[in-house]
Parts: sequence; C-alpha cells; structure tokens
Amino acid sequence: MSTPDLLVIGILVVLLFGPDKLPEFLQNATALLRKARSFSDQAKDEVRAGLGPEFKDFEFEDLHPRTFVRKQLLGNDDLGIAELRDGIGELRAALDPEPAAAPHASRVPVDLRKRSAADGRPEERPPFDADAT
Repeated sequence: MSTPDLLVIGILVVLLFGPDKLPEFLQNATALLRKARSFSDQAKDEVRAGLGPEFKDFEFEDLHPRTFVRKQLLGNDDLGIAELRDGIGELRAALDPEPAAAPHASRVPVDLRKRSAADGRPEERPPFDADAT
C-alpha cells in the first residue's frame, strides 16, 4: 500500500469510530492480530512435530511457487535438480553418436511444405484407417 492509501484508510477509521473509541478499536485490532499470529505459529509447530525430525529445517514459505522457483534459479539445489540435469546430459551424450559441436551437419533436410499438383509432384494421400474414425 502506498502512503496516500494509508492516509485515506486512517481518515476513514477516525470518521467511523471517532477519536474517543479509536484507542479501544486499535487495542482490539492488535489483540486480534496477536491471537491470529500465535494460532498460526502453533499450527506450524504442530505440523513440524507431526512431520518428524527429518523435516526439522522445513519452512512453509518454501511451498510458495515463487519462492521455489527463486531458490532453484539462484542455485539452492535442495532437490537434486543439478544432478538430474547432469544425468540427462550424460544420457544424451551416450545416446547421440554425433558430436555436439555440429548436431545438424549430417542430417538429411526435411521438406515440410505441403505437396500439391502445381509443384509438379504428385499429391500423396495419407493412409486411411477405417477403425480410427
């Protein structure tokens, strides 16, 4: 929220509750926030205790997709993604007999244009499968 937004909210609160009930309202609001925070902390502690000692470093913030992606992009590799990438690279190198420097040099080019009678080539019809329709 920006400063003008906070000022508008503050003026509305003063107008709605008046200057005499404003301190009582603020005390009630802060007490409510404290109770909600303590309830949330207790729930998190119960979940951590239920997960066991293997998850003692577990943070609930890590479940947020934005945090997860940020950790992976910054190199914090708790899930072994770097090992997986290395394994895939080794597998590709083992399966690809061609050198990686010129991957498309010896491959036959494929013509992806639609064939027609105007090109001078006879039009090929795809095979018809009566069971598939």
